[in-house]
Amino acid sequence: MILAEHPTVQRFRETSRPGSVEPPKPLDAAWLRQLCLDCGADDAGLVEISRSALDDQRSDILRYFPPTRTLLSFVCRMNREPIRSPARSVANLEFHHTGDHVNDIARKVVTTLEKQGVRALNPAMGFPMEMDRFPGGKIWVVSHKPVAVAAGLGHMGIHRNVIHAKFGNFILLGTVLIGAEATAYDQPISYNPCLECKLCVAACPVGAIAPNGDFNFSACYTHNYREFMGGFTDWVEQIADSKDALDYRKKVSDPESASMWQSLSFGPNYKAAYCLSVCPAGEEVIGPYLTDKAGHLREVVRPLQEKEETIYVVPGSDAEEHVARRFPLKTIKRVGNGLHPRTIQRFLSGLRLTFQPGKAAKLNSVYHFTFTGKEEKQATVTIRDGTLQVQDGHQGEADLKVTADSETWLGFLAKERSLLWALLRRRIRIKGSPRLLVAFGKCFPS
Repeated sequence: MILAEHPTVQRFRETSRPGSVEPPKPLDAAWLRQLCLDCGADDAGLVEISRSALDDQRSDILRYFPPTRTLLSFVCRMNREPIRSPARSVANLEFHHTGDHVNDIARKVVTTLEKQGVRALNPAMGFPMEMDRFPGGKIWVVSHKPVAVAAGLGHMGIHRNVIHAKFGNFILLGTVLIGAEATAYDQPISYNPCLECKLCVAACPVGAIAPNGDFNFSACYTHNYREFMGGFTDWVEQIADSKDALDYRKKVSDPESASMWQSLSFGPNYKAAYCLSVCPAGEEVIGPYLTDKAGHLREVVRPLQEKEETIYVVPGSDAEEHVARRFPLKTIKRVGNGLHPRTIQRFLSGLRLTFQPGKAAKLNSVYHFTFTGKEEKQATVTIRDGTLQVQDGHQGEADLKVTADSETWLGFLAKERSLLWALLRRRIRIKGSPRLLVAFGKCFPS
């Protein structure tokens, strides 16, 4: 077959003008927003790809969809009472249905644009994700939250969720990447709907949200996402480590096994989203809270605080201490979270995600790391008064110097190799007090 003689090629040439394809004309901004609303969204906004708010994710967006010129961000509101329910089956059903609705809307928008000759891409609202980059890498195509903020759809609350001015935080977010410019773009709203009432701080079962706004990623990830990603990996390893069925039942209770089956069969279930449940922000949400704050505490906050449930924590973490101190009715279960970095760069970038400020409260030390072998890298880690700083290269004077073969260090982190073995074979060498290395490990129990 000669390509020029193929019927499809001939029809294309008969109907197309000679010369290069013209770039798409700017799309009417009002039409784009209305299209999104007509497809089922509750609000929408537009952001240009060159916006400074996208500086840290622009390269990833363009890698997955090079023609991107405009990002269409939208929100779908969730029904509030199901999210507030202590029954996780009720809350998760609302999350799943709304998530499916978000993906549906994005697909309808892309279908409409494609029919008009405009290229567009609809990344997933949540799962599935690019799991080949897990753990340690960015496993999503686009970060919906900063895009939504840039598009004027709300601001981040101290609980790290976007709060819409009208719907509060009872929303899920979607984004469509469009290969054309728009005639106008939106800007962030002028105020933050977050009330800083700290109810999310009081309700979080693992203490992931600090009153000053700091966030303990590891605590939230280990419990809330127990039946996702790393928690699933840890569960599989528990199966593999079990001698027989009886030994497995000692490690994993029947309700836990059934819950994992439910997640595998019907979609992964969140163990808690209490920070969203109790949030009173938003014009449509705030009325009952302002009218009767005591009633809000009694009917919404306390049932979640007093719920008898299993809380999953990494041994030696701030979360373990928090649950024991604040929630005596809840049962602590020590687990792993599957966060095993496979590159030195991911180890270093992941330190801030697994850092435990409570465990580091009395530590004031500077660590110089020198990695050799397959992945050469130098870095400085400073832990001071419960804060963490990670820098490239060796900065300042070190209290402890660690020189390690990169593969040996990663194997040690994954508990595949013994630290004693590595020290004896000089695959890992330290200069300074060994107690500082032990103290360092306690700050990162994951």
